[in-house]
Amino acid sequence: MSSGANASGRILIVDDDPLVTRSLTVLLEQHGYHATSLSTAERLIEHLDGHRTDLLILDIGLPGVDGLALLEQIKSHQGHRDLPVLMLSATSLEETSVEALGRGAADFISKPFRPGDLLARIDAHLRAGRELQRARVEALSQVEIADILREVMISLTPAEIFHVLVRRVSRALGISRCSIVLAERDTDMGTVVAACENPSLRHLSIELRRYPELLGPIVTGEALLIRDVHSDPFFAKTRELWRTEGRLVPTTSVAAVPFTLKGGASGALYMRTTGDDHELTPQDVSFASQVVHAAMPLAEKAYDFEEALRRQDEMRQLAETDPLTGLFNRRAFRERLTRELDRAERYNGIVSCLMLDIDHFKILNDTYGHALGDRVLTQLAELLKREQRAMDVLARLGGEEFVVLLPETGMRGARIFAERILRRVSSASFGDVRQPATLTVSIGIGTFPDERINDGDSLLRLADSNLLRAKADGRNRYRD
Repeated sequence: MSSGANASGRILIVDDDPLVTRSLTVLLEQHGYHATSLSTAERLIEHLDGHRTDLLILDIGLPGVDGLALLEQIKSHQGHRDLPVLMLSATSLEETSVEALGRGAADFISKPFRPGDLLARIDAHLRAGRELQRARVEALSQVEIADILREVMISLTPAEIFHVLVRRVSRALGISRCSIVLAERDTDMGTVVAACENPSLRHLSIELRRYPELLGPIVTGEALLIRDVHSDPFFAKTRELWRTEGRLVPTTSVAAVPFTLKGGASGALYMRTTGDDHELTPQDVSFASQVVHAAMPLAEKAYDFEEALRRQDEMRQLAETDPLTGLFNRRAFRERLTRELDRAERYNGIVSCLMLDIDHFKILNDTYGHALGDRVLTQLAELLKREQRAMDVLARLGGEEFVVLLPETGMRGARIFAERILRRVSSASFGDVRQPATLTVSIGIGTFPDERINDGDSLLRLADSNLLRAKADGRNRYRD
């Protein structure tokens, strides 16, 4: 018997002579090939379309058929142009053999043939066909990998890159399930960060010890392929667990391709097949490995970019934020005030500014101490945050003085807002259980447009002037 490589060779014989067909079939099957036959060429193309065929043995002298024209028809078909065709002929005319080879035949053999010679030619052409197919698949893989990397390169965040990878790898391999799992440091937990079968899934925690096919590759750094999860010894314990839990598992084959990221983080591309998916192969694992290892440096750059943006945002917040209350500070507020006034002036809009001051705050500080005073300031800031709209701007100007900017809000809306703040503050509890405190605030309102306002400073001065009037008139009120 021939080797396992030959056993995978599927050969179709097309000859109207049953003696030739029978003897060829017996000879081929004795040497490990799978042979089928047709006595006419009537359904040849249809048969080739529906059945895998690695090599065709075609009689050039079929009754009522021009063998050379039939050969040309086969070779013109997109799906069969690379199929090796051995032409059989009862004659050995040189010009016929030359024409057959010119029209795409792989070989020309005269009847009667010597079995050893025929088998040697078949083996040579099957090996050449397999090598051609391997080269073609490799070329297509490289094109696909390049296309995937182009999409990865325009993704800005690691999350986007991971989603591109699982979507494109699953599509390229024709599999149902593909995900990326990151291992959490110093634990046996992992996080699913992307899954092609559920694009909205992210940050799903899993116990890696329940998935030895994942944990092993992540720990060892070696890819794993299980072509049949229902028979492979690797899954023996897992299958027993499935039986204990009464689980019906649709997975048929699995593969995991591990990777590492800068800083020591590790993870794996986890591929599974189900139902009608083709079984995962070493070629699939090789393809996925090339994709993953080419994409990970891009993911690392995305992580670096994301971290740089986070640090930049932190620095900006530190520069713009009052450290006690978390509200904007005076400098950041003035920038936004200028921006809102420019917009209102350009588009004939309106904007109101409320300046708030805690009544008798010095007495509270002197009586209860600065620690409680700071707590009260923080609590008032939280109250104001709950009342603001998304477009409003809150700031602490210093001490016990706060300011609220209300874009697209006129005097009537500003008065309603001020009245609500007065009610909320006077009815709220401040301080703590041991040292409760009650508060009131005074509020001054300024609204643009107003002939007294030509810039941000003049709007603040008007609001501050009205604040002083509110205090002079008895506090716990607003003036405009």
